[in-house]
Amino acid sequence: MSTSTSKPVSSSTQTWMWRGFPICYQTQGTTGSAVVLIHGFGASWGHWRKNIPVLAENCRVYAIDLIGFGASAKPKPGEKLAYTFETWGQMIADFCRQVVGESAFLVGNSIGCIVAMQAAVDNPEIALGVALLNCSLRLLHERKQAELPYYRRMGAPILQKVLSFKPLGEFFFNQIAKPKTVRSILLQAYPLGEAVTDELVDILMAPASEPGAAAVFLAFTAYSSGPLAEDLLPVLPCPAIILWGTADPWEPVELGRKLAEFPQVTKFIPLEGVGHCPQDEAPELVNPILLDWIKELSSSNIK
Repeated sequence: MSTSTSKPVSSSTQTWMWRGFPICYQTQGTTGSAVVLIHGFGASWGHWRKNIPVLAENCRVYAIDLIGFGASAKPKPGEKLAYTFETWGQMIADFCRQVVGESAFLVGNSIGCIVAMQAAVDNPEIALGVALLNCSLRLLHERKQAELPYYRRMGAPILQKVLSFKPLGEFFFNQIAKPKTVRSILLQAYPLGEAVTDELVDILMAPASEPGAAAVFLAFTAYSSGPLAEDLLPVLPCPAIILWGTADPWEPVELGRKLAEFPQVTKFIPLEGVGHCPQDEAPELVNPILLDWIKELSSSNIK
């Protein structure tokens, strides 16, 4: 089973219309189980570029840009849809039905993990299994703020209030959406450093210049409700595995390990020294784990 990451991505760019909005996705592979890759906040399908060709040697792989991100539509928040996990979860379920055409393995990173679980919980028939890569713990959620240090507990609502004022919010977004700032943030998320390349910065920067990108960013910044991982895991209708970069500065591995206590979680695999986006920072570790997991579950489903 190959674990090489040197092959170029030769996936096919496609557009799927969902609720009247164009959604961008990539697909590669013609045989095997279906796998849907779901990126994190501010990212896109390109965050899976080191995984797609390897997984596609044995699977039919789909990497989607969630509505509001990447090359997908960015409708104004609150007018035709709300940017919530329920919305994104339904989008993934509809994608599995209308594009994939069958149940799939759902693989998420960061908030993409919550999306994957929401899709599976609300639509049990579409998910064969869920892989969570550094799942978002949503530490600024309204139910978790009481556990934060005082300065963060008070600071988060104040920042959300300030950013809700459109001129200040857009100014803040424009300051963040600069190559130098994006690179600095990535170097926090990627402690190994080598994976923070010009290509990666460009992948994250390109969608930020599109109309609507700032509004989506600010809408999600203000989103402190909705489901938590510990709400979804107990009712997850399929098995899950968790991979966790132990050097993640945003989602502490000590808290991540607690998610492994739920019976639906069959494995918790720490990735030593890796940060928040292990699929991109350490694909040589992640790809074989995912391939073995898919093979194992696919075999058990046949029996």
